[in-house]
Amino acid sequence: MEKKAIRVAYGESLVKLGAENDKIVVLDADLAQATMTNGFKAAYPSRFYDCGIAEANMVDMAAGMSTMGLIPFCSTFAVFAGRCYDQIRNGVCYPKFNVKFGFSHAGITLGEDGGSHQAVEDIALMRVLPNMTVFVPSDANECEQCVRAAAEINGPVFIRTARLPSPIYDPRPFEVGKGTVIRDGSDLVIFTCGIMLEHTLDAVEALKAKGLNPALVSFHTLKPFDEDLARFYAAKCGKVFTVEEHSIIGGLGDAVASALCGTGSFTFRKIGLNDEFGQSGKPADLLREYHLTGEQIADTILHT
Repeated sequence: MEKKAIRVAYGESLVKLGAENDKIVVLDADLAQATMTNGFKAAYPSRFYDCGIAEANMVDMAAGMSTMGLIPFCSTFAVFAGRCYDQIRNGVCYPKFNVKFGFSHAGITLGEDGGSHQAVEDIALMRVLPNMTVFVPSDANECEQCVRAAAEINGPVFIRTARLPSPIYDPRPFEVGKGTVIRDGSDLVIFTCGIMLEHTLDAVEALKAKGLNPALVSFHTLKPFDEDLARFYAAKCGKVFTVEEHSIIGGLGDAVASALCGTGSFTFRKIGLNDEFGQSGKPADLLREYHLTGEQIADTILHT
């Protein structure tokens, strides 16, 4: 199966969007070669702004641009969201300015840069902000859908992208705030997001080999969240698991937990990073270290 990094799809999508809408501008914090905004820079140099290693300034510049009718996309590493959190909170979300954040290299699959650069808290930070829409695309096609949707939303949007290449799946129907049923089932349900779709699909195959009939649902939008779909599958399957390349505090697992609280009787387990940072290593080794390979996810489910 063909693979492409979601960050690459993000950059390509901006180039396409820039050709269709001259109000699109892109700002980057000296990381255009890594966030893949260099393609936009080459295509539309007068609409690209390298702000240097000054993320707070970048966000404030974008906020001002948005008041002039432009649609700015800010790009940097997801871990640096913390550097400009005050500006995102008070300068963009509080006045509900039309600024987009395409933050890349999220999660432990960033790899050798280690725990200091592996954002495992970014979804939690962005979900809690009023007025913020949060996208976590699972592949290149979904990333383009998220970028296009972000440009149409009048307000702040966060798009989480990954460094590691991941499979490109057939295009699926896309609607902001709606989850996607990847596989129907009845014995248990796995909820996932982002690049973990690849590994949960492997887990599903392993569970099927054990005679189980698991359902799998992927959420490209974590805010607003598709609570109805989560509740439907929890009631149908009775056993609920969430899988994410993020802390189990504040991410997908907590979005599902909030949706299900007080709605019925079922078992529930969050699978992800357990209140811990990542560490340096090859992405495949890190997934094994944190029990996030398909085989390990299936084993956790079988022993819960």
